[in-house]
Formats: sequence, structure tokens, C-alpha cells
Amino acid sequence: MEDKEIPCMTGRFDRLSLNRFTPEDKAVGVAVSAVLAGTVGLAVFSPLADGSAAAETPAQASVVAEKGTAEKGTVSHGSAKTAKVSAAVQAERQGFKVAPHAVKPDEVIKLAEKQVGVHEGKGGETKYHDWYISTPHAKQTAARDGGFPVKDYRGAQWCNMFVSWLGAQTGVKNMGWDAYTVQHATWFKDTGRWGHEAKPGAVVFFDWQDGSDGGINDIDHVGLVVKDNGDGTVNTVEGNTDNSVNQKVRQKSQIVGFGYPDYAS
Repeated sequence: MEDKEIPCMTGRFDRLSLNRFTPEDKAVGVAVSAVLAGTVGLAVFSPLADGSAAAETPAQASVVAEKGTAEKGTVSHGSAKTAKVSAAVQAERQGFKVAPHAVKPDEVIKLAEKQVGVHEGKGGETKYHDWYISTPHAKQTAARDGGFPVKDYRGAQWCNMFVSWLGAQTGVKNMGWDAYTVQHATWFKDTGRWGHEAKPGAVVFFDWQDGSDGGINDIDHVGLVVKDNGDGTVNTVEGNTDNSVNQKVRQKSQIVGFGYPDYAS
């Protein structure tokens, strides 16, 4: 089926689609989300935020640990190595393949392009579903979005799981993880990482109905920017497109906005 007809997180997740709600329903939903965010903290949006937008990654934690030890005049190669190992273990527990570190956009783009051609298996499942469900973050987002069982993510629309997987595999700082496009875009905006420039490696959010005139609550789909072609189009790599990972050329008029991870310069 053509990807335009399948907003991410539909199907068994129709109850999460704000497009189906009246303006009054949306207002109530926003209020409930605010309460959940205040109760659970930013950890529901970013797996390593630890309730604070300032606390980013295990890698940073290791730097802080080493700095503190050095200030006491007791730093050693052994303690530094231990801190780095601890950071790597913590990152792995969260779902990272490697601890977050300085990553250039090209590294993420190359990984995305290597995924082109990966198709859904039985029941619409992919390795991206398997990875997302394995992370503690999945429990947080499931609780945030209605309290459904984590297993319900299996076979769900997976464009956002794909983008999140790219960040986890490469260790990009502040790419954010989610299975719901609206919440992921909201996280980018709330953390000051939202804009309208098609930068390579940016996370791009689409609205098939209203395009660039739409708002974050109307977002249907997400992908990764490869290149701004300078002619009103953008090259992308997207998951859950024709039931697989595909390269696409998209009109900018279809784009609501972009999320910007903290890439190395």
C-alpha cells in the first residue's frame, strides 16, 4: 500500500491519532499529556534524560565522574577506564549499541542507506520493532500513550522506530527515541531542536493532508534527511514506506518541520 495512506502509529494504534479527535478532544489530550510529562519527567521522551533536559548521556556521566575524581587529585587510568566501561554498560542497558558520542550526520545517513530494502516480516514485524520493544523506553512510551502492553508495539507502524533505531545504533546525542511521530516532534520542539531547514541528518516530519501548513499534532510520518536538492524537494530515507525501508524524493510542501540531533560539526 502507498506510504501516504499509512500515518505512523495507526492500525492498532488508531486511538493515538490526534487527527481523529475534535478540537475539544485535542485540548483534553494536551492537558493529559502535560500531566503525564510532569509526573514521569522528560525520561518519557528521551531515554537518558533522567528527568532533566540537561542530563544527556552515559558518555557525559563518565566525563563528569572523571572530572570529579581529577579534582580530588585521585584520578588514575584504572578509574577512568572503569568510568568509561560503566557508561558503556549503562548505554547498552538503555538500548544503545554504543555509548552516545560525537557523531557526524554522514555516519547516520550511511547506516540508513544500508537499510534500504529491509522489508516487513510475518505480522508486519521488523528488527526495528524487536529493538524498540527490548528497551526500557518502550515501557515509558506505552504508559504515556495509554498504558497498553509493550507487546502491542509488535506489527505497529514503525517509521519512528526506524529513525530511533538509527540514533541508538550510531550513538547520536539527542536524536530522541519514540514510536509516535507527534510525541517525537514535540520533544524536539520542547528541547529547542526544532526548525524548518532541511539539513542532512535531520529528522523530517510529514503531514500528508496539510503539509507545511499543518501543525505538529497533524504529523503522519517521519524519515531522515539525506540532502536538500535546492529545487523544493528533499532526498530522504524512510522506514515503513511501502512496507519497507526506502529512499524517497519528497516535496518540501509536505513537510511540517525538522528535528535536529546534536551532531558533531
